[in-house]
Amino acid sequence: MDKGISQQSIFQRPLWAALMAFTAAFLWGWAYPFIKLGFAEFEITTDMTGSKMLFAGIRFFISGVIILSIACFTHRSFQLKDEARNYMLTSSLFLLVFTLLNTTLHYAAFYIGLSHSKGSRAAILNSLSVFTLVLLACIFFKSDKLTLRKIIGCTIGFCGILLLNIGGEESGAFTFLGDGMIILNAMCGAFAGLMTRGVNKRIDVFVGTGYSLGIGGVLLMIPGLLMGGMLPNITILGLFYLLMLIGISTIGFTLYNKLLTCNPVGKIAIWNSLIPVVGAVTSCLCLSEEFQWKYALAATMTTAGIYIINKGKK
Repeated sequence: MDKGISQQSIFQRPLWAALMAFTAAFLWGWAYPFIKLGFAEFEITTDMTGSKMLFAGIRFFISGVIILSIACFTHRSFQLKDEARNYMLTSSLFLLVFTLLNTTLHYAAFYIGLSHSKGSRAAILNSLSVFTLVLLACIFFKSDKLTLRKIIGCTIGFCGILLLNIGGEESGAFTFLGDGMIILNAMCGAFAGLMTRGVNKRIDVFVGTGYSLGIGGVLLMIPGLLMGGMLPNITILGLFYLLMLIGISTIGFTLYNKLLTCNPVGKIAIWNSLIPVVGAVTSCLCLSEEFQWKYALAATMTTAGIYIINKGKK
């Protein structure tokens, strides 16, 4: 019991919470180039939707198994909490919906969208989930109040995202399979983030994260295999990229979901605005993508959204 209180206090301390939120955002930013590099190394082409879902499913299934294994070794409870047991069916359905939004639908859309879009562009567009979650939290949680500062910060962030679609044909027009899927992924991520506190009320959030990734991974693998998905070319380098992605999921989701249960949602979620900055830069460095002026400006505006929303917070 003392251990649980100690852990909670660490996650609630402003400096530690900021450091862990930054770590999760920084790691997730690296996912963009690693996914594209993984596709290339495994020879998964743009039209191989089944293979993309299989690749994603393997990543999250293994990540979920790792988290659940750690939970087992640290003697965490795998059972529903006492109050949730009185509503077994509704609690189970809630966790299933969380799994679908947090992993299955979220990353099915993400992997399809990323293969039809530049990594740098997708990274910035995906920050829609951040500002959406900040606003949704103000509606559903008393600890997150809608303030003028939040409205201004979110407006600037959204303007940065809209800036992506300014330019000629060479800068990239809106596409459903590219930008559309990334936006769908962002909305799934926002609603999953909103549900995280509900997960913690029903089951240990560490265990719930493991279930979400593990079961969600299986629900990605099954349709992927049914669609003829496969990994055409398995190499050491390809396995390295997959291992990096597994590590990103394991650490990122564990930190982020725990932080959401201990702090105002907006205070933690807004840190994910750093993901487009990291994602855009690493995509350009690792994938030799052209870094257009609007990427820099959009990234600057989303980062400004973080500062404005958090300025003056203690």
